[in-house]
Amino acid sequence: MSDNYDALMPSSGSARLANLVRLDVVKMVHRAKASHIGSCYSLADILAVLYSDVMRIDALDVGSEVRDRFILSKGHAAAAVYATLANIGVIPLTDLETYGVDGSILMTHASHKIDGIEMSSGALGHGLPFGVGKALAAKRRDALWRVFVALSDGEMNEGSNWEALMFASHHKLDNLIAIIDYNKLQSLTSIEKTLGLEPLADKVRAFGWEVVELDGHDHDALKKHLVSVPFVKGKPSMIIAHTVKGKGISFMENKVEWHYKSPNDIELTLALAELESGHA
Repeated sequence: MSDNYDALMPSSGSARLANLVRLDVVKMVHRAKASHIGSCYSLADILAVLYSDVMRIDALDVGSEVRDRFILSKGHAAAAVYATLANIGVIPLTDLETYGVDGSILMTHASHKIDGIEMSSGALGHGLPFGVGKALAAKRRDALWRVFVALSDGEMNEGSNWEALMFASHHKLDNLIAIIDYNKLQSLTSIEKTLGLEPLADKVRAFGWEVVELDGHDHDALKKHLVSVPFVKGKPSMIIAHTVKGKGISFMENKVEWHYKSPNDIELTLALAELESGHA
């Protein structure tokens, strides 16, 4: 099993992948007149590093038993994961054109019907509990694969996540890595005005996790820490990734309206120009 597992290690190229994901996502969301582009963009760099440099996954065999599992708990950012999977060859790039179309399996929240998606998500607070169960299953089978869970910051308002944090620590699930996309905005206003999380790192540590805080758009920092998990043997690992909602498109950055707003034709043209010029 060890040889097969090592063979699934990905190749480098995270910066290029992140930009391709952003290019595809803005076109997908515009075409579908959908939303959540801001949430996709705050997560794009994290996804790019995970799929380029960290997770063991075979694009030609995404159902391999020895694969690492990625759980998108913030299911509204599904377009970013679909675009990532398409750009690494798991699903056809042409499938992205069907995103949000009636009858398409590429729904606007993550669907397990798509190759490479471990669970359907969208109702917040479910991904980490699911990931905890997967990590526990791996431990009991003496399996080598790891579980990576991406959460939103607003999602940490959900009590189910705190129950999962306690359970993971109790069972010493050091094959579990959670990443909070901490862009400080949720739905209609800021995290601070909705239900403040600070001191977030101290709270997670108090629940028995090892915590690292970093810039969620710094590929080198992300890679440095993610390739070294678990941070401490016998403890689950948490990365609090400080991000910018809408990162990569100047007029979207730190603007709460891009949680739900869809780019019009003019905004699409401006966004593509920025991305194609290397702004991201």
